[in-house]
Amino acid sequence: MSLYLKFSDQLFAMAASIFTHPAEVSDSRYRASLPTKPEHRQSLLLLLCSSLLVTSCAMGPDYSRPQVDVAQNYRLTPTEGRSIANLPWWELLKDKKLQLLIDQALQENKDLKQTTASVEELQARLRISNMDFIPDVNIEGNAPALGTMGGFSRPGFPTPYNYFGQTILNWELDIWGRLRRANEAARADLLAHEENRRAVVLTLVSSVAQSYFDLLQFDMQLDIAHHALSSWDESIAISRAQLQGGLISRLDLDQFEAERARAAAQVAELERQIVQKENELSVLTGKNPTPVLREQSLNEQLIPPEIPAGLPSELLQRRPDILQAEQTLRAATARIGAAKAARFPRISLTGFLGLSSPALSSLLDSGSEFGVGGFGLAAPLLNSQSLGFEQRAAEAQARQALAKYEQTILVAFKEVEDSLVAIRTANEQYKAQQAQVEALTSALQTAELRYQGGITSYVDVLLAKRKLFDAESALTATRRLHLISIVQLYKALGGGWLAEGANTPLPVSTGPLHNG
Repeated sequence: MSLYLKFSDQLFAMAASIFTHPAEVSDSRYRASLPTKPEHRQSLLLLLCSSLLVTSCAMGPDYSRPQVDVAQNYRLTPTEGRSIANLPWWELLKDKKLQLLIDQALQENKDLKQTTASVEELQARLRISNMDFIPDVNIEGNAPALGTMGGFSRPGFPTPYNYFGQTILNWELDIWGRLRRANEAARADLLAHEENRRAVVLTLVSSVAQSYFDLLQFDMQLDIAHHALSSWDESIAISRAQLQGGLISRLDLDQFEAERARAAAQVAELERQIVQKENELSVLTGKNPTPVLREQSLNEQLIPPEIPAGLPSELLQRRPDILQAEQTLRAATARIGAAKAARFPRISLTGFLGLSSPALSSLLDSGSEFGVGGFGLAAPLLNSQSLGFEQRAAEAQARQALAKYEQTILVAFKEVEDSLVAIRTANEQYKAQQAQVEALTSALQTAELRYQGGITSYVDVLLAKRKLFDAESALTATRRLHLISIVQLYKALGGGWLAEGANTPLPVSTGPLHNG
């Protein structure tokens, strides 16, 4: 600021001279050095005003990333390794039909298109903000209605100028950094929306994968329910024959029919869930409800033998929601400076250039041009207290953004830890339930042999069948949970969903930025 104040009088005098003829400058110190050609005077004007921006300072705090407490390792992964987040999704999910669904979703999902359009909107608004650093030049033409009317001059009117054209220049000198802070906030808003678009992509792909695995689970459970229904049909046929022969009571037949009805109800429910899940996948892929093709069954899906999670600090550079919260905090910090600078006077460079003549025939003659230059000053007066409250509001918004940033990091660590423990426990749970299914299968075979030998009643067979079918259904759900936990971990780590199908925003001009 001291450098600016030291040379302010000289800069003002030289800038004002640009809009007048060199001979009209009274100060001989500047007259000899003034440019005579219009293009030279315009270049000097740009240089002088740029110097004002460089020597001035931007008010408000400069952004710096807040210090956060980051653990050295995740609780469940003490060893470091290559994170699965570094893998593209097609290397993680091997099912080609699933990959095709993900590609379709990245191309046609309506929510993603809406988010991408919002990023493009912010790109345009940032460019609008960049234009604030450029002089506002307007060209106007005017034909005043002064002169003779009906062959005589109207008394009291001055001698008119029939026509004149003028160029109006208005350029705010960003001495206090208001425009630069506003531009910094606009740029951070754009980056926040871009990270939000990445978060939408991440959520979209994980939602497609989870819905697809849900569909495969319903397929397997429907097969189990159909097998159970067929088994109960056979049991009912045998029981009816036994009832007619007086070997069993009516109560046994009623129990078999009740189990058969239970299996039929499960078949109907699973058929409904399958159609609804297909409709959900169709909407995610931007299509009308339609059947979804499957390639591999749930048991055929490949599960990575090792799930390295990487380092906790990598979340700060990878997860889009954390990066979005940080850019929101950056924008809020910049708006503090903009609100503070708004409380100071605004100084603008103004100028008028044009042609004028009493007669139209001499409009283009030498000497008809004119120029006026000066500086404008606008300072808050009655609304100064209101602007002070605006600054306090901006500071409160920055504190809110900081709290949200810190909360987002905490939630991110929680989601990673939850996914890690879900993967580990789901794998252990699947192995235990697999052993349970094997044991119940052996128990059913034993119960059938004992029943055929007349050692036990058919109720033991009924109970063994019910337990086996329930265990098989639970085993399928655990398999699906294991797969979804891997997808959730990939999402929690901010995995590389962007390698295909995502639109990267075009580079944008950031405009001058000086933190003083």
